[in-house]
Amino acid sequence: MTVSRGLYGPSRRLVPAYLATQGRTAAPGGHQLERLSILHAAADLPAGLGGEHRQLWELVRPGALTVAEAAAHLRLPVSATIFIAADLADRGALRVRAPIPNARPVSRDLAERLLSGLRALK
Repeated sequence: MTVSRGLYGPSRRLVPAYLATQGRTAAPGGHQLERLSILHAAADLPAGLGGEHRQLWELVRPGALTVAEAAAHLRLPVSATIFIAADLADRGALRVRAPIPNARPVSRDLAERLLSGLRALK
């Protein structure tokens, strides 16, 4: 990732995002990556990968990030970050976990019984 510095801070990438994906239109492998997929560093970084790959791997090495968070840190579109993450996952350098599903709403009856039980403990 290369960002030019203007008078008012970072302005735009010197290298277009489509070059980070090598002009591909489909992510490699069978990974079903989406913007909320969670990325973890799994192993050492394989040799022969580009700068964006290294930056993504180093970004998630201390912990886990979603694809959207990683894209924001890298200043890349989410779609380009998905390509880079899929490359790393194919080589075993990243583990990809599905997004955490939305919670189901709690029934009002259950919440009222819980509240009355807590009040009874006084």
